[in-house]
Amino acid sequence: MLTADGRSAGASVSAGIGLREPNLTMNKSDSPTAVITPIRERIRVIPLLELALLVVFAVLPAFLDLFWVVFLTRILILGLLALSFDLVWGYANILSFGQALFFGAAAYTVAVVARDLEIDSIFIVLPIATLVGLLFALLMSWFVLMGRTPPSLIFVALSTLTGTYAAERLALGWYYLGGQNGIPSIRPMTAGDHVIYEGTEFYYLAFAILVLVYLLCRWLMRSQFGLVLAGIRQHEHRVTFVGYRPQTFKVTTFLLSGAIAGLSGGLLAFHDGFVWPNLLGVVLSTQVVIYVLLGGVGTLIGAIIGAAAIEFGSFQLAEYVPGYWPIMLGLLMLAIILFRPTGLVGLLVSQRERVGSFGKRGTKPSGEGDDNAAA
Repeated sequence: MLTADGRSAGASVSAGIGLREPNLTMNKSDSPTAVITPIRERIRVIPLLELALLVVFAVLPAFLDLFWVVFLTRILILGLLALSFDLVWGYANILSFGQALFFGAAAYTVAVVARDLEIDSIFIVLPIATLVGLLFALLMSWFVLMGRTPPSLIFVALSTLTGTYAAERLALGWYYLGGQNGIPSIRPMTAGDHVIYEGTEFYYLAFAILVLVYLLCRWLMRSQFGLVLAGIRQHEHRVTFVGYRPQTFKVTTFLLSGAIAGLSGGLLAFHDGFVWPNLLGVVLSTQVVIYVLLGGVGTLIGAIIGAAAIEFGSFQLAEYVPGYWPIMLGLLMLAIILFRPTGLVGLLVSQRERVGSFGKRGTKPSGEGDDNAAA
């Protein structure tokens, strides 16, 4: 069996998936510093980033007016969507452009439920949104991932992109869904007799959901399940050789990401009060990819940082340079991606902390040095 700390995996399994034990033996001619790792390798940066963001987001509403609280709530919801994409790309190596499909389908579903059935209870609509995202992910994975032969990265990307584009065109032309005008004036979400309006209450609701989902993903990716995904990313055929079925793990991760995207879509529908076809479209799917690219693939926290950085940067640039802000933002992101492929988090985080490093301290993970390994 593989274990999360790599101690009991055994030499044969370690060789099978590309993980190896550190060589702590030294010859007389070896320097004592040979086993001393750099300080950035010894300090865990990601937990510090997680704690810092937790504290910052927890206290921000106390110092901001209503406009910024609403703006930050939207960032938290989009961060949840970005987190869903980081799961499939950074950990399962699935380049999915279908996150907007799961997100938008869930948003439209809860909007229709609230409009036609007058159901707005948080205990009903959010589970419905999560289930819709899961079902659409299951349908997509049935056609894209569950074939006899493992699909290529390009095939998955183009297939999910096609599904997203088709869903957007369907929403644009379907009168029942409001066509290009979408569904406006969605009634607020309720918890019993209490109405949850946008503002501080909705902010902390989105914040609590994001924290819980993040902790779930973090625990899962650091468990045996995550270790197998790391092995799949490094050498899929060797993982198959030691008895695992990579497609099962990939599909499970894909379904989980679809459920998270659906949950975020349900939250956004009630937060904004309306839905429109762009929520299903190619533009949003591409935007989510950029979130994760900028923040850092395969780190989880990078997805949230990337979403916050792009949304806040877009807002500020649009205010000060309204005619040129997309160009300036694009050049800035291109520079970061070109010169630091590991994203903003990669400026602080060592390669060991990236996805797939489960061995003892001092071990150099297989494939280290390739900044694009998680991609």
